[in-house]
Amino acid sequence: MADSEVDAATPEPVMEDEGLLSTLDIVLVSVIAAVLIYWITFRKKTPAEEIPEFKKLTTQVTTTQEKSFIEKMKKTGRNIVVFYGSQTGTAEEFSNRLAKDAQRYGMKGMAADPEEYDMSELSRLAEIENSIAIFCVATYGEGDPTDNAQEFHDWLQEGDAELGGVNFTVFALGNKTYEHFNAMGKYVDKRLEELGAKRIFDLGMGDDDANLEEDFVSWREQFWPAVCEHFGVEATGEESSIRQYELEVHSDIDMSTVYTGEIGRLKSFETQRPPFDTKNPFLAPVTVNRKLNKGGSRHLMHLELDITGSKIRYEAGDHVAVYPTNDPAIVNQIGHVLDVDLETVISLRNLDEETNKKNPFPCPTTYRTALMHYLDITSPPRTNVLYELAQYASDSAQQEHMRKMASSSPEGKSLYQSWVLESRRNILAVLQDLPSLRPPIDHLCELLPRLQTRYYSIASSAKVHPGSIHICAVVVEYQTSTNRVNRGVATTWLKNKRVTDNGHKSTVPMYIRKSQFRLPFKPSSPVIMIGPGTGIAPFMGFIQEQAWLREQGREVGETILYYGCRHRDEDFLYQEELEEFEKAGVLTQVNVAFSRDQEQKVYVQHLLKKDQEHLWKLIDRENAHIYVCGDARNMARDVQNTFSGMAEEIGGMDRAQAAEYVKKLMTKGRYSQDVWS
Repeated sequence: MADSEVDAATPEPVMEDEGLLSTLDIVLVSVIAAVLIYWITFRKKTPAEEIPEFKKLTTQVTTTQEKSFIEKMKKTGRNIVVFYGSQTGTAEEFSNRLAKDAQRYGMKGMAADPEEYDMSELSRLAEIENSIAIFCVATYGEGDPTDNAQEFHDWLQEGDAELGGVNFTVFALGNKTYEHFNAMGKYVDKRLEELGAKRIFDLGMGDDDANLEEDFVSWREQFWPAVCEHFGVEATGEESSIRQYELEVHSDIDMSTVYTGEIGRLKSFETQRPPFDTKNPFLAPVTVNRKLNKGGSRHLMHLELDITGSKIRYEAGDHVAVYPTNDPAIVNQIGHVLDVDLETVISLRNLDEETNKKNPFPCPTTYRTALMHYLDITSPPRTNVLYELAQYASDSAQQEHMRKMASSSPEGKSLYQSWVLESRRNILAVLQDLPSLRPPIDHLCELLPRLQTRYYSIASSAKVHPGSIHICAVVVEYQTSTNRVNRGVATTWLKNKRVTDNGHKSTVPMYIRKSQFRLPFKPSSPVIMIGPGTGIAPFMGFIQEQAWLREQGREVGETILYYGCRHRDEDFLYQEELEEFEKAGVLTQVNVAFSRDQEQKVYVQHLLKKDQEHLWKLIDRENAHIYVCGDARNMARDVQNTFSGMAEEIGGMDRAQAAEYVKKLMTKGRYSQDVWS
């Protein structure tokens, strides 16, 4: 029956096909004819169509020339270039200071971002007489270059440039509590020499764990005499203040052209356009802001930021970068002390017309916006700021006090250490405690460093929360030796971010910074997580992801958490969630060190030691991955020593072999750290 139905239906489709082919013939002939007519009629226009191609080529050539720091140096008569690899702005600040110093030694310098220039031109530096390339480079993460120095690092690593005749020196910025202390600076110094460049002064080693400013000043005071001796020149003796920017006050301006806190594009906070990054942050609404701890004097908090519709993607282990705002009370007090109208609209314009950096911060803007959004007004001022401001102290004793602190003498360094650093005086405290010091606010704004982004380990998994980013943080607040209360800029600002504020949604300018802190490629690999305090943050994301993988039917290896806090009843963060994950089998074990619930303090490393037999089996035989998050100065080091101790005690290694074993785990990506000091 079915066969006869098919046969009976066959003739009709064949007839339809024949009709369709006839129509197609007509259409095809028409199209061919139209193409021929168009070609015959318009073929003489072809050369005109090529003109845009020539325009594009011209644009590309211009872009290449703009990336030539050699041509810029020749054009502007400079012989010193200071490249910076900076993540938080300090290396950039040091570079600007060195470039400015050059003028005092009869030379001319420029600070330069290696990301903006063609670094292969370094080999041409010898074309400029008495030239030097100075590198101020910070180390980020696990011995990595900063974001803006990544391409330069890759070029050094992969290239075989001939740098004979190029003079250089390097100042490295780092923190000795980290495993790879000043790794980037050491690498640049070593690699430049390998490529034939001549080191004219020893590598400087800045340690932020001790006194980075003193390290830099000490290195700098020896560096310049060495440069003068190398080139046979003498210092001009010119020690007066050299302004880099000139002030323009806008008395009559269209306020729609004035920056109100935007980082890059004007009005970018009003009309948001992806992609979102460091120059174009996304305004993420705060949907949750709750206190995590049940007691105690501290405030630990959990925030959730809504990224729905932003096209922002993240992975568990990444960092969220936020742009904080300064305390309005401090801003108002600075305005009051200096007796200025903070609503004045101004621009600070670089006196060097050839520089890429036209303004120290987005201009035009108001003094209030500059102090609120763009300038760091809470960190202790560096010695160069004190030196430049000293001229504005009308009291000679106070002026001498400031100049002494800014000097490189042992007494000056000691005074700066005690009066500024240990007392944690910010610029407002300096102005209050030196009542004759009343600098012009525009010069103060020129000297203060930029307010930096703050990074937080994301406490969620995008597999579970694709439209939300979670933050776990503790509010920083402490009393100084001068009886002032200092508060952390970002954490205080985040604490006050209510879900709705006067009917409006509170927002946080943010973007994502990718990390290498990742769960194992194979979900079946065992995972050992160590994260006391807010170090729990990335592990909340990891645990959520492990739960998600189990729901997908994947085989998930042992997942063990070592967490630490002060008291079980006060600051056991995410206690209910962790207990639920353990009950569900997502967490194989939850081990918590309550450091102050008994007479003798107990920390995470003590719990690791207690479980060392099982942990060693997971590490040495089952390819377990270790993750550490939190304090770098003590906890991370103690945890690493504990694992080295396991290799000695159970693995039968000597101390050197055990240390090498742990380092190999790091190299293989099986021992990862997300730590801070």
